[in-house]
Amino acid sequence: MGKKRILFLKVVAYDSLNGAIKEYLDGYKDEKTEITVRSLERGPHHLEYQYYQALAGSVILKEVLRAKKDGFDAVAMSCFDDPFLYAAREISGNMVITAPGEAGMSLAVLLGNRFSVIVGRDKWIPQMHENVCKYGFEKKLASFRSLNMGVLDFHRDEHATMRKLKEEIALAIEKDRAEVIVLGCSMQFGFYRELQEEFGIPVIDAMVAGLKQAEYLLELREKAGWAYSRRGLYEAPRKEEMHTWNLEEDFGLAGLL
Repeated sequence: MGKKRILFLKVVAYDSLNGAIKEYLDGYKDEKTEITVRSLERGPHHLEYQYYQALAGSVILKEVLRAKKDGFDAVAMSCFDDPFLYAAREISGNMVITAPGEAGMSLAVLLGNRFSVIVGRDKWIPQMHENVCKYGFEKKLASFRSLNMGVLDFHRDEHATMRKLKEEIALAIEKDRAEVIVLGCSMQFGFYRELQEEFGIPVIDAMVAGLKQAEYLLELREKAGWAYSRRGLYEAPRKEEMHTWNLEEDFGLAGLL
């Protein structure tokens, strides 16, 4: 196919790392991929609480609709909880939508028998475990291991983050018999290579996994015609119904539905 336009949607309302994220992802993209990084215009600065995710939900989905209008081929979302992934696919039209949790774990089960997820805080584990089960990976999960760090902490002191990552990965391998490690937050980007070299097993950067899954799905759509089924889970809402209910006006979606 020709040029692939992919939006990396940071599903939080700060943009101080957007330039660094674009530079990082540009190092992994295909030659014909063009990456844009956007954050939410308003909302929480992290989604560690499901309440924050609920507040951000309509803004996230509005950005998906805007990406469709702007002609993007795919949206790769941040946040390992994969908030509103299925809802985004319902309204995606011809776009591919990926998220780091599903993308990272899908890759992990191909690369080894059991995987461990390294999370920031214990608080994250219940929702992530629900996703593991929803995606059908429960029998492949070795463990969750927590760093006791919040999303906004990972890049404040990268040496301290790396030290904690190494401690928990060593335990995941030795005690939990993990064969693959998944870094369970897109903001853990940039750490995987040193960890992979030290431990000698795949360490998956979920941000990169989401980008590469988007490119892969776009190629499959072009070459094999495989796209989201609209028969069940990803059936799109009816435009007539949305217009009848004035959703465009009530939710500030002018020109997006």
